[in-house]
Amino acid sequence: MKKTVKLFTDGACSGNPGPGGWGAILRFGEHEKELSGGEKNTTNNRMELTAVIEGLLALKTPCIVELTTDSRYVADGIDKGWAQSWKKNGWRKADKKPALNPDLWDELLRLAEIHTLKINWIKGHAGHIENERCDQLAVAQSKKYAE
Repeated sequence: MKKTVKLFTDGACSGNPGPGGWGAILRFGEHEKELSGGEKNTTNNRMELTAVIEGLLALKTPCIVELTTDSRYVADGIDKGWAQSWKKNGWRKADKKPALNPDLWDELLRLAEIHTLKINWIKGHAGHIENERCDQLAVAQSKKYAE
C-alpha cells in the first residue's frame, strides 16, 4: 500500500535566463520538510521542473504524490502527456522543434514511473499558503546566486 504524500513546488528566476531558485514542501500527515536550491544561470521552467524532481527524489519509497504547482509547463507536460510524446519523438515537439529541458523531463518521467503523480495546478501568487512559502524559498535561493 503506497502512502499519500503532498508535494508543493515553485521555481523563480531573476531574468530568464538568470540566477534562479526552487522551493518544495513535502508533507506526510503531521510531518513536513522544506527543500530548496538554485543555480547561477538558469530559466524559470528549469527551476519549476527541478523543484518537482528534488521533491520526488527525497521520497524513500514509492508514493502517491499529490503535486501542487503553479507551473502550467509542468502540469500540462505531465497531465497532457506532452513530455512522453516529446521523448518518444526524440525530444522533438509536434512542430518538429526541439523540446526544451529534455534532461529534466527525462528524469521527471523516470520518477513518475516510480511514484503515482496526481497534479493539482493552482494560480501562482494568489494566496495559496504553501505556494507562497515555496516562492519565498525559491526567491531566497535565486538571490544567493545573484551575488
